[in-house]
Amino acid sequence: MTTAKDIMHKGAQWIPKTETLLDAAQRMGKLHVGALPVSDENERLCGIITDRDIVVKCVAQGHDPSKCTAADLVQGTPRWIDANADVGEVVEEMASHHVRRLPVIENKKLVGMISEADVALNLPEDQVHAFASRVYATPPQT
Repeated sequence: MTTAKDIMHKGAQWIPKTETLLDAAQRMGKLHVGALPVSDENERLCGIITDRDIVVKCVAQGHDPSKCTAADLVQGTPRWIDANADVGEVVEEMASHHVRRLPVIENKKLVGMISEADVALNLPEDQVHAFASRVYATPPQT
């Protein structure tokens, strides 16, 4: 059985929700990533911010990224997967919630991230097509 831990990128890092978006963007640049999980004061996942979030929801709205924090951008219920979850569960979690990145948690600690590229590299072509069709489908309006 292939698990989330088998296909994840190791070494993912939290960013505290109190950190500025400027600091978040600089950390993304240093780590060569486009997204960071956001943690609360107890190191529990409270969301994910992306480089696109910073541009669209902060900079493009005329806000100062040195004054806005990660907490200003996170919203909704954060999605994550247990490190021991089967890759099928990973695919279902990402597809059903239309997420392209998924933090991997083990013993309440962040141990990695799974991106859509990780899924594509580790599934047969027909499953990748089905996954992509679901992730990129327009989510139902609530």
